[in-house]
Amino acid sequence: MTAVSGTGSLALPQQATTNSNATMDQSSFLKLLTTQMTTQDPFKPVDNTQMVAQMAQFSSVAGIAEMNASLKAIAGQLAGGRITDLSGWIGRDALVESDTVPQRRDGSYAGEIALPEAASAVSVSLVDANGQVVHTEDFGAQEAGTFPFAYANEGGATAGPLKIVVNAIGAKGQIDAVPGAWVPVTAVHSPASGADMRLVTPIGLVAPDQAVRLG
Repeated sequence: MTAVSGTGSLALPQQATTNSNATMDQSSFLKLLTTQMTTQDPFKPVDNTQMVAQMAQFSSVAGIAEMNASLKAIAGQLAGGRITDLSGWIGRDALVESDTVPQRRDGSYAGEIALPEAASAVSVSLVDANGQVVHTEDFGAQEAGTFPFAYANEGGATAGPLKIVVNAIGAKGQIDAVPGAWVPVTAVHSPASGADMRLVTPIGLVAPDQAVRLG
């Protein structure tokens, strides 16, 4: 829409098209329409079909704007609910797939090992940042599936996190075992958008859907 003229077309005043900050609400539109109808040339009145089409277009734009505002409000409410749900994870441990295991609140280290097939011999070693083996445990033969490991670390003498090294031998040689670690959840990280929230842990930010279960 451009400026009112006697040609039967409706449009916004010139300043509304050049000023990116200008907006028109329903009240302003009706005022413009009233002005158009009272000042139009009686010999060249506004075309009814065009006027109705423009009114319908304005209503559609206004409806979309209202819908967007409603969707933003709903998204904000959902984001708030997600934060509330995840806040219940703070202070608990989550089991996540990781080849690094941090200290738990009692100073110990724990996790699980997943085997895609049966193994005749399995050992799990925990290695510090200097490459020194801190703890090794032999688990013997293991069926396909998961089994837990733990290192008490009495007195919390070994600071972590520690790397998990699994040596599993199957019928065809080395097995690609998948290590998991119990990690303490210390906080919830939420961007301003409320999306893509993460659990704050000693090994970094972890997506909630990466948690196998809570301890």
